[in-house]
Parts: sequence; C-alpha cells; structure tokens
Amino acid sequence: MFGTLGGTPATAQEFGKNILTGGPNGTYIQIGRDLAEVAGACGLTYAVQESAGSLENFLGVRRRSNTQFGIVQSDVLEYLKTYASDDPNIARAIFGVRIAFPLYNEEVHILARRDIASLGDLNGKRVAVGVEDSGTFLTASLVLDLAGVKPSERVTINATDSMERLLAGDIDAMFYVAGAPTKLFQSDQIDAGQFHLLPIDDPTLSSVYVPTSIAANTYPFQSDAIDVVAVKAVLMTYDYNAKKNEYHRLSCKAVSDMSNLILTNFRQLQEVGHPKWKSVDLNDIPPGWDIGECVNAGLADSYQMQCATAAPMATSESLESQANEAYRARICAAIGC
Repeated sequence: MFGTLGGTPATAQEFGKNILTGGPNGTYIQIGRDLAEVAGACGLTYAVQESAGSLENFLGVRRRSNTQFGIVQSDVLEYLKTYASDDPNIARAIFGVRIAFPLYNEEVHILARRDIASLGDLNGKRVAVGVEDSGTFLTASLVLDLAGVKPSERVTINATDSMERLLAGDIDAMFYVAGAPTKLFQSDQIDAGQFHLLPIDDPTLSSVYVPTSIAANTYPFQSDAIDVVAVKAVLMTYDYNAKKNEYHRLSCKAVSDMSNLILTNFRQLQEVGHPKWKSVDLNDIPPGWDIGECVNAGLADSYQMQCATAAPMATSESLESQANEAYRARICAAIGC
C-alpha cells in the first residue's frame, strides 16, 4: 500500500511507539494500521494496539508508557471536558492530553431484529451497549438516555460478542459506533430477512450529534440508505516536553515524525487507505482542545525526515490559540482549506 511495512528492521533498542485503537473488526484498528504502514515505509515502527475503545485510549495516552497516540470519539472529549471542572479525578485525567489530528465522522450503528422498527421499540428489550471504557458504551448510554429509551437490560460486552449473541437470539439489538463501512457488519451471516439497521431520526439526538446517513448497499444486508447520527473520531496525543528528559524527547519526536508523515502522505492515505480517509477534514478541530506542540513541530517547514518533504508554511490570522493557529496554517498550506 505505502511501501514495505517493515522498512528498516527495528532493532532491540528502538524506542517504543504505540497507537491505541479499538477492537479487531473496527475502523480504528484499520486507521491505525494505515498509519503504521506509512511509518513502516519510512523505516519507523509504530505498534498498533487493540483496546476497549475511546475512553481507554484517552486514558492510555495520559498514563501508559510508550503510548503516543490514541483514537477517541469527540463526545468522549466533550464528556470529559464538561465534568473536569467539578471532578478533580477527571481534571487530572485530561491534563496534558492534546489533539494530534481530527479524523472522520463515525456512524452510530444499531443492528436490531426486523420486528424492531424504531429507536423507541428498544424499550423493554435486551440491548448490547459495548464494554465500559469504550466510546460505543458512552455514546449508546447517551443516545438511550437522551431519547428516553429504557431497555430491560443494557448488556456490556464487546462488539464481536454482541454480534454472536444477536445472531443467536440472546439479545434484541446492539450498538456499535464505527466509521462505515466497518468490517464487523460486512459478514454474510447477517440475514437481511431477520436483521436491519435502525434509523436514528430523533430530533434531540440530531441536535447533539451530526445527522448523516449510511448509503444503500454499504453492507450486504442493507439495500436502502439509513438516516443515523455520527460523532467525530480524533487522534489524540500527549503534550510532551522535549527538554524535560530523554523519554519526553523521544516521545515528542515520535509524535512529530508521525505528524509529518500524515501531512506529507495525506493524499495517498485518501487514495489507498481505509475509505474513511476520504472524509477527513484536518481543519475540523474539536472546540475546547488544543493541538500538541510536538504535532506542530512535525508540521514545520524546517522539520527534516529522510522519507518526506515537509510542506511550506503559510500565514494566518485567527482568534484561536497559537497552537491551533499554527497547525491550521500548515494544513492549509499543504492541502488547501
């Protein structure tokens, strides 16, 4: 896709670099693999790690060693930011976490039995809502609460187990938040006569989330377009201080290198990476969050990498933070605005 994945063989002494993603059949892990492959073509090794999802990824960037990136849903960011002022534990959890790049919108999929026609029909039903610490869990909880829907049971299991239990008739519906098309729903085991995607057209949800649709024939069992809502996925990092110590210096370099690679390979990612790369808007920064300094360092026209040519800088006037202003100027110079 982007050249030889391994590039230059990693030595035993190579500094650890990790990207926290999601489950094995989700979109996050495919996006992570695209990034790792871009880096591999440059002789750099970034390990793609499975996880429970957004909340684990956010906390992992903050707390895990050698974990420079994690993919997170923007409603998780909004949740954490909202409660940080009242909860010192959340305030500590978000300290130092920064935006690396905004990514794509993730559709809220609700796969249900055919006799369940609407979101309201989930009242009194057994609904899988994802594992705790996952973005699906938080989004499913918010969607159900905002819509005033009360299932008889909220089953906290992962997406793969949810699918197995739904097909076996042990539950009635399952939530899964992922960028369409997601591998999990491309299975021939999903019988169109028995299961379908629920439309999500509740006006309250449309005011909180992004109204969108899943195009007809996105999945083998789905012949019609379905109106749903979506939430943005964001690549998060930590605000390393390169002057603090060797670990921070090397972690900052890992962030800067990847940032440079994403920018200089962005068109290629859109052409041959996961289809969701085509909808990525690198200027769509979630409000209330800043771009990391190590990200901006990697986007500078003076940043040197053997396998990439950095884009020229442009000037820009904005009321945004200096970090976000610098980021946006470089993105605009490289790919336009």
